[in-house]
Amino acid sequence: MKTNSKGVDGPIGVFDSGVGGLSVWREIVRALPHENTIYFADQQHVPYGPRSEAEIRRFVDGITHYLLGRGCKAIVVACNTASAAALKHLRDTQPHVPSIGMEPAVKPAAAATRTGVVGIMATPATFQGRLFKATAGRHASNIRLVNRVCDGLAEHVEAGDLDGPATEALLRGYLDPILAAGADTIVLACTHYPFVIEPIRRIVGPAVAVIDPAPAIARHTGTVLDQHSLRRTEHHEARHAFVTSGDPTRFETALMRLTGMRGNAEGVRWQADSLTPT
Repeated sequence: MKTNSKGVDGPIGVFDSGVGGLSVWREIVRALPHENTIYFADQQHVPYGPRSEAEIRRFVDGITHYLLGRGCKAIVVACNTASAAALKHLRDTQPHVPSIGMEPAVKPAAAATRTGVVGIMATPATFQGRLFKATAGRHASNIRLVNRVCDGLAEHVEAGDLDGPATEALLRGYLDPILAAGADTIVLACTHYPFVIEPIRRIVGPAVAVIDPAPAIARHTGTVLDQHSLRRTEHHEARHAFVTSGDPTRFETALMRLTGMRGNAEGVRWQADSLTPT
């Protein structure tokens, strides 16, 4: 298999429309502590949810080209919307690069539910994508899915409002119909949503399981690296880089608030469909 010139020492490229993918990035860092990473936040275009598949694919092409130019050995699409719209496209256009995407955790939810009713919290593009429909078709034939489009929730996370009255009111509006339908399991099908998992759990109560797929994605990333002989040896210290198409200072603040880690963010800007340093 063709790999980048840095081989096993190349970083794992992780990207999202904004800071939501940090929920996946932090699990990758925990599960694979010796791996270098580059996290890219396309904050100029956040949120992706209302955008068309064609537009999202252009963003994914530009981001992937940038990350491969930085020597990334694997790409993690830490965004449910981008995975739904462009993961197959990414694999078709970059077949030599291992790529991992987000798949709504319908299978574990179907196995966990006792009532036979599962709530899915996601963006419009995720629900409309072929990936979600295929996953639901495979694993949800015997259960009822209550799909809730959570307009505005990713923006609250981007703004740092994780547990204020406005966010709680928004969450109750999404969760009340799910609970009224009898769901005992809820899937967070957007990488921004794990950052509000505690208020969600407070609202739904201990009898309702809330599934964050990020730890499973991190474990799968390790498996993919092993399959391609790309896992880094344990005696190496990891380095982490952060890039945003938005405001680097704002990203650094969000990084600390959401993960407890400090980091310096590089700024880039879109020129047509390519990314260049600011």
